[in-house]
Amino acid sequence: MLKLKNVSKFYYNKGIIASGFTKINLELNIGEFVAITGESGSGKSTLLNVLSGLDSYEEGEMYINGTETSHYTEKEFEEYRRKYVANIFQNFNLINSYTVYQNVELVLLLNGYKKKDIKEKVLNMIDEVGLTKFKNTKVSKLSGGQKQRVAIARAMVKDTPIIVADEPTGNLDTESAKDVIEILKKVAKDKLVIIVTHNLEQIEEYATRIIKMHDGKIVQDTKIKEIQENIEPKPSIYKNMTLINKYRLGIRNTFNIIPKFILLFLVFFFITSAVFTEYTSFKLYEDISSETAMGYMGFYDHSENRILINKQDKTYFTDEDYEKIEKLSNIKNIKKDDLFIDTLFTALSEADSTSFNSMSISGQIKNINDFKGNLDIGRMPENDNEIVIIANKKHYYITDRLDELLNRKFELEELENNELTVVGIKYREEEKVDNYNFDMYVPDNLITNLRNLANKRMSKVKIFFNNKYQESNSYMYSNYLNVLPSKNVAKGKAVVSDNLRLTSGGNIINKDIGIIVDNIYYHEELNLKISNIYTKTNFKRLTGYSNYGLINNNIFINEEDYNLLYNKPAYQASVYVENMKEIDTTMNELENLGLHPKKVTDFGVNHWELNEQIIKIAKVIVTIIVVFVLFFISYFIIRIILKSRNIYFTTLRILGATSKNIKRILDIELFINSSLAFAGVLGFLGLVKADIIHFEYISKLTNYMGVLEYLVLYIVIAVMSRLISRRFSKKLFKKTVITTYNEEV
Repeated sequence: MLKLKNVSKFYYNKGIIASGFTKINLELNIGEFVAITGESGSGKSTLLNVLSGLDSYEEGEMYINGTETSHYTEKEFEEYRRKYVANIFQNFNLINSYTVYQNVELVLLLNGYKKKDIKEKVLNMIDEVGLTKFKNTKVSKLSGGQKQRVAIARAMVKDTPIIVADEPTGNLDTESAKDVIEILKKVAKDKLVIIVTHNLEQIEEYATRIIKMHDGKIVQDTKIKEIQENIEPKPSIYKNMTLINKYRLGIRNTFNIIPKFILLFLVFFFITSAVFTEYTSFKLYEDISSETAMGYMGFYDHSENRILINKQDKTYFTDEDYEKIEKLSNIKNIKKDDLFIDTLFTALSEADSTSFNSMSISGQIKNINDFKGNLDIGRMPENDNEIVIIANKKHYYITDRLDELLNRKFELEELENNELTVVGIKYREEEKVDNYNFDMYVPDNLITNLRNLANKRMSKVKIFFNNKYQESNSYMYSNYLNVLPSKNVAKGKAVVSDNLRLTSGGNIINKDIGIIVDNIYYHEELNLKISNIYTKTNFKRLTGYSNYGLINNNIFINEEDYNLLYNKPAYQASVYVENMKEIDTTMNELENLGLHPKKVTDFGVNHWELNEQIIKIAKVIVTIIVVFVLFFISYFIIRIILKSRNIYFTTLRILGATSKNIKRILDIELFINSSLAFAGVLGFLGLVKADIIHFEYISKLTNYMGVLEYLVLYIVIAVMSRLISRRFSKKLFKKTVITTYNEEV
């Protein structure tokens, strides 16, 4: 069966060569019960390891069934151990976290047996060694003698022709030792049993042959009993380990040691969280940079679902036009007062706005009829001069001056005699720390005046007087020629500044003056006669205004005349689409209605394009560095955690498991740990998103993760777990089985 011819084993340690044994010649056959004895250091255990294929040899030749093995690779020795050898150790080499049944079952799982073919075989073997009532007990709770019986059952169930036992009774009392030897003797008749022992007396009566070693050499080889010769060895029946068995062991190993599971879970939870945070933080920074860098050519509302529309024939919108637009399937809503969307108005508190207690609110003007939802503070308007506002809950006026803001009287900066009182406040749903503008919902009577103001802002005004044109500024409060409405001026008339008389050099009363308003939508001309000239003393009486110092060069006309210039129907509107995926289809439908549509986002101008490119490049580089660093940090930690499992993996090798199978079991174990950690991160993010756990920054980061991003993150974590497993396995299988084992015990 086994034959050694001049075999020697040497050890190399820091340049020093030590001999394990030298020039051993030995032949062992089936049916023998061989006892190898000798003092410590004599080489008997080293010889046993070489015979069982757990260690290599440096010279000579070992034959297995007549086949030389000097050329054997580790893979070929793995096959030899699977087919021919079962080991029993002084320290038992059991899996303490497994039950008796699981320990015996393990060797069959590794050798390709199916679950249905295992149970009866395992239970019979446990019964044979007298441990049936302990079958579901973890071996860590057994006595030394019971543990050794489990080790014998595990070796016997493998049913190999060779059983090697290294000091199997060394840690046992006399009675337990005798039981173990008797069990081994029972199987010796059709197997080769090799026992290394210090205590020859315990096994002398059972042995068929005694070999004594001294200083690495055999000094005595005595055959005590004759055996039946030429018994053909029967290799153990085995198949490739099934995928189900690999997953069964991988899952079992994931949870069998709870502290190890928790540590691995926390490591992968940290890795997943770190990659998630790194990626989404960059996305958030990109957005902030993009918003800072992106200008929208005067558009305040640059929502991606907003489309600007005007008519291709340049005429104004009618109710019929709006009805046709509303019938389109993807239209969420229409904003008819489009000019208000992109115009910010300012309202000042009381006339003495320079006082310590003054307040001002700036933002968009909206019709009170469009207000939706419920107020958080105050009430809805009941009079024409009352308004409600929407504000950021964190605004200084809300947190520190709420009592002053509510029921406060304001005047719009660019309109005279429009006193407004704030009677209700609603908090903004999507709060941004940097958003301190207000939405002001005003009554209908103010909308007309504001529409006039918005049209005026976008128009160029020319004054024709004394056969020449003067271009006016479109802003009200300027010391330049402008047009303002007044109830004190008759229709068809104009009241002008005394400065105009002085520059004209004569009487200008009843002289003609022309006002021309021009913008991209309409052209309007108005011919008037000058009825009066105002000075500082008669300014308020003639015009109705009091702030002479700010507007003393302006032209005042009747309100009806003023409305002819500026109170025009809407020439531009905005539509908001429901589904962004169909926005291009909606654009085509609007064009078919005779409209000219343009997405607001098309007006975006990137003033920081180079910086965005740098950010994107930096994101890729930093992500790679982060993943790389995380891999090595996590590998270092996981290696420390798994190093305590080296004995387990080495035991699997001793039992005949191939390196490929052990790698796959470890792959599965780490994959399950990483998957559970990933699920844990998803669960945590879900609780944050649902505001069950309040974490505002993390909640904001989750907005940058979709299904695809989570899938990519999962793949990254799964790949990292695989790479960690493979790197650890590579080190684990770098040395022979017994060398790895001895380094860990």
